[in-house]
Amino acid sequence: MSIERSPAVEAQKRQGLRVALAVSVGFTLAVHAGAIVPFLGPLFAAQFLLGSSRPMPFGKTVGAAVVILIAGMAMMVLTNVLGDRPAPFLLILGLTYFACFAAQSTGKGGPAVFLVLVVSIIVPLLGILNKELANSILSILVAGVLSGTVLMWFAHAVFPEPLSGNVEAAPIDRRPPALLRALANTVILLGSVVICLTSDNLTAAAVIPITVASLLGQLDIAASARTAIGLVLVNLFGGVLASVAYAALSLRPNLLSIFLIVLIVVLLIGGRAAGRSRNAPVFAGALTIFLILFGLGVSPLPGSAAESFATRIVYVAAALIYALLFAAILWPRTGEAKRMPA
Repeated sequence: MSIERSPAVEAQKRQGLRVALAVSVGFTLAVHAGAIVPFLGPLFAAQFLLGSSRPMPFGKTVGAAVVILIAGMAMMVLTNVLGDRPAPFLLILGLTYFACFAAQSTGKGGPAVFLVLVVSIIVPLLGILNKELANSILSILVAGVLSGTVLMWFAHAVFPEPLSGNVEAAPIDRRPPALLRALANTVILLGSVVICLTSDNLTAAAVIPITVASLLGQLDIAASARTAIGLVLVNLFGGVLASVAYAALSLRPNLLSIFLIVLIVVLLIGGRAAGRSRNAPVFAGALTIFLILFGLGVSPLPGSAAESFATRIVYVAAALIYALLFAAILWPRTGEAKRMPA
């Protein structure tokens, strides 16, 4: 006797399959093409797909891509003009982060806000810590945005959403901007960027601030200490999965292995990230950490050797603890817990 699944469960399954297909295909093709940052396109695709069960309308897709590209070009100009002048450079960078966190706190913007944060982290760090990549950052960003958009439409073409589906869309939580919390998040994220800019370690620079930004979008310290620790453990689990995945890849290093490994891991995490529960953004954050760490492992970037994988997981753990502690210290005390989307 078969049990009919609810429309919500079926919608979650389709969304999880889309994310798994887009990320695994995109990641494999990026590695095959020798992409410097192979996780960028799949990360964009995952964020687009997790943002809605329906494909983004063409106009909205173009708008999000334009916003991300404008942010990337602005960060390039900022890095080239003020990269050697720390005070104004960090001030403008902090204002950018503040605007993103303020937008997140209102429940508006969707995945584009987090992607602008990622771009505003990666572009300055690559531009300052790796001069050889400074001139190719824009092409890397354009390739990431375009491939992420194509992967999103490809996944929806393979696993389309039924037109007759009556699954209710998740209500958008509209709130007034939490400016004090946005300011605290800005200080926390900017502090992690400063640490990386003074470390001369590209691996640390790629992992730590994005991990901090991802966790700040999930944390709700007011809920309970146990919940906050659970968030840290789930995100750290993404790093552990990346380590296990890289070890498995080293046994048979080829494109088919990369595709199968990424597909299996994203099916495990992406299905939960596609859900409508409060825990969905947490698994989306774990997916982000997995893609970054595994992508750095197979990337031709300097400092991406296999022996540094354990060090990168230590960086992730340090970033998670750093974000948790400083959020507990700096976040304003309120009587009502407010959850921000990842």
